[in-house]
Amino acid sequence: MHSNEEILALLRPLLVPIQEGVIITDRNGAVLSVNAAVYRLFGIADQSRPIRLTDVGGHNLRASLIRAGLALEDDSRHHCSFSMQFDEAFQVEGEMRWLRIDACLVDLPAKQGQLRMVVLRDITAEQRLAAFMSDKEACGIATQDPDMLRLLERISVVANTRAPVLIQGESGTGKTELARLLHRRGGRAAQPFVEVNCGAIPASLIESELFGHVKGAFTGASKDRPGRFRAADGGTLFLDEIGELPRELQPKLLRVLQDGQYEPVGSDRTVRVNVRLISASNRDLREMVDNGAFRSDLYYRIAVVTLRVPPLRQRPGDVRLLMDVLLKRLALRGYPADICLSPEALRSFMNYPWPGNVRELANAVEHSLICAVDGRILPESLPDAMRDFCMARSKGPAADASGDVDEVAQIREALRQAGGNKTLAAQILGVDRSTLWRRMHRLMLD
Repeated sequence: MHSNEEILALLRPLLVPIQEGVIITDRNGAVLSVNAAVYRLFGIADQSRPIRLTDVGGHNLRASLIRAGLALEDDSRHHCSFSMQFDEAFQVEGEMRWLRIDACLVDLPAKQGQLRMVVLRDITAEQRLAAFMSDKEACGIATQDPDMLRLLERISVVANTRAPVLIQGESGTGKTELARLLHRRGGRAAQPFVEVNCGAIPASLIESELFGHVKGAFTGASKDRPGRFRAADGGTLFLDEIGELPRELQPKLLRVLQDGQYEPVGSDRTVRVNVRLISASNRDLREMVDNGAFRSDLYYRIAVVTLRVPPLRQRPGDVRLLMDVLLKRLALRGYPADICLSPEALRSFMNYPWPGNVRELANAVEHSLICAVDGRILPESLPDAMRDFCMARSKGPAADASGDVDEVAQIREALRQAGGNKTLAAQILGVDRSTLWRRMHRLMLD
């Protein structure tokens, strides 16, 4: 026969390396032993401090167990007395920490009675990610990719700050959706969210668009206009494609970010605003700084926090998940909800590298629905770019296309000038990145 103390002495070395917190009590909840992880989970610096269920780092864990349905005083009269699991949030060192708590009875050898084991596992990160995942379909972000999930968790950290955020990523990766999510998760969610695409506004008009103008400031200014900064006062201004902002206008933007004030076009009256800035660009702004196309002081001001969105080809596991979300959205717009996907068509979706990212995927799914045959998406239902890619892939590498020698030479020279950077090479050639990718694929230059 062994005493409880002898049994606990055998158990203690086994509990030391366990990352989960473990508390061993008698049947009535008197603590007999704890491991070091319990002190860490509850932020208790002094590990010589005795632990009681009624006081674990200032928290009454006994009350939590009883609220969850565990009867500690008289186990025999309660259906939940032997084993249970529940999640509960605790305030630890000024932050919310979620713990998953398992409690069970352990039979001692030779019918010497029972001990109770309470196991605590930190699930804070899981809870944060679950909160994002539950809302991802509503905001157009569907992902199971670790890099994207880390990015979403970073958004939860910076959302409630005033720090300017720069979102970098290729066209079509969902930068605008992430900017909207960042605004909704922050303390300005009830205030305006104003979007401006700097690449879609002529350089001669962008200053007036952002800062407004007074009547008579220029030809056609027939009345005062407040501008987008005034419209976003108290909320968030999202400047998409900020790399297209004319260099001569960049000092004025820098002043607003530093001092919160500016003068409308044609006015000498200073306007003060309180705006949180989120910027986005598919161009490498740091490279633009090195080339003198973007001011370094403005770059460091807008890029206090930088979020890099991975392209869809780097997270192929998200393709099917995104397809399901897109099909649900299209069904809400009146498309058939019972369309099925043939295995061959699905294989094409999974193998295609998506140079246009999520935007191209959305177009491909809608195209395929429209061209479905008898309620099925077949290979012939797919867009031409996907079909051409699949056919070229099935044929294998082809001989050098002699009829396209000049085009091959132009692309190779652009890539040489760009140091292999396809985005910059596309700019040199005067085309977008996805067009360059398709030309390279057609010419077997991948």
